[in-house]
Amino acid sequence: MSRIDQFIEQWLPIIGESVVQTFQMVGISLFFSVLIGIPLGILIVLTRPGQALENRFIYQITNLIINIVRSVPFIILLFFIIPFTRLIVGTTIGVQGVIVPLVIYTAPYIARLMESALLEVENGVIEAYTAMGISTRAIIWNVLLREARPSIVLGLTISTVSLIGATAMAGMVGAGGLGDLAYRFGHLRYEVDVMYATVVILIILVQSIQSIGNRIAANIKKD
Repeated sequence: MSRIDQFIEQWLPIIGESVVQTFQMVGISLFFSVLIGIPLGILIVLTRPGQALENRFIYQITNLIINIVRSVPFIILLFFIIPFTRLIVGTTIGVQGVIVPLVIYTAPYIARLMESALLEVENGVIEAYTAMGISTRAIIWNVLLREARPSIVLGLTISTVSLIGATAMAGMVGAGGLGDLAYRFGHLRYEVDVMYATVVILIILVQSIQSIGNRIAANIKKD
């Protein structure tokens, strides 16, 4: 039996399980991060000075919270909120235990990217719809989000790639996934082939997500 066949027979089930765990962490965390981050980004844009729902207090508080969370590296945030994570999900290990810190880490990032995307929409377009008496809610759905779709897609793509990197770091503290595989077997047990395989899978995963995101954004822009 060749070395490659031996490697596949020994490690393929373990690598497959790690890939599934990574997809679980990324998928669940991204879902909740989008639910929190997109409304938060819209809130920042609408309450900033000169906008439809201008509110200096809400804008400054929201902006401050986002900046504070984004200032903390993920690995530190992971340990810092352990009591909160345990309170919410009852555990701090495994896929379930890392969802809360991943969401808290990613949601402000998405909010900031959403803010940037929405601010690219020309003020003249918004003012024209406002002058016609269109409600703020209709402007959000039919103007802001519609016009900013390509930038939103690219922002979510960047967030997904960043989230993959965070799940790899989470693997070092028992969260599972490709990061855990690389750390436990590739680093601690000196299984160099496992480390190489993990790196290759991560590269393929990131490149695929980035390419898909770029293509979707380009197609939306053509419409």
